[in-house]
Amino acid sequence: MLIGEGFTKKQIADILGRNSAIVSHFYSRGPKAGNVYVQGLRAVVQEVQGGGPRDVDTLKNLASQYIKRRKTKTGREARVRKKAVEQSAPDGTWTSAIARAGKQHISSGAARLSPVLESAAQNGGKIAFTVRASKGRFLMNSGSRDDSPGVHRNVVQRGDGTEERSYGNSKHGPGTWSSGFDAQEWHQRVTEHGGDVASAITDWMVETGRIAEGAKITNIELRAWKPQD
Repeated sequence: MLIGEGFTKKQIADILGRNSAIVSHFYSRGPKAGNVYVQGLRAVVQEVQGGGPRDVDTLKNLASQYIKRRKTKTGREARVRKKAVEQSAPDGTWTSAIARAGKQHISSGAARLSPVLESAAQNGGKIAFTVRASKGRFLMNSGSRDDSPGVHRNVVQRGDGTEERSYGNSKHGPGTWSSGFDAQEWHQRVTEHGGDVASAITDWMVETGRIAEGAKITNIELRAWKPQD
């Protein structure tokens, strides 16, 4: 109805406090995809059709009173999914970036990780990543030097039977993870995997004996930075 009132998908997304992909999901995935936004959207539609304010900021404030964060199975508020975050030095040169991808994004190639890798490759940067998978699928002991040489080896144990492990190819001893993987080499690896970052990371872990073949990685955090001269 809001589109019929002249609002664009981007404006509707702004009103909901989300990105425009959320609005597209309403159409591609059916009505259940937008259940959490129904009350907020209904309030906004009533305001608009009743002759009330039509500016995005006012409608966003109205919608926020009705839209609640979805809950996980344990009753906690779900984390907000974030896109890539990049940082630059005062002179505008690229310095670092980070992005995360969950199960849903990994199943479609974890495309949100690609900009981080591309930026690092273009700027002669390094990368490191943290993966989450069933702890029974990892083949090396938690925190072993063979698994993550020189990386901060504080393995995070999850209540759902998964673990988070970090990799950064450090060769200079514990705590010096910042030496990292060469971003250009990893960009080539991902290119050979058709641009699928998650697939490239999974295959690397299988090839290096870190995870069992057929294991599913459920979460990835990719970090990138430009080494200090």
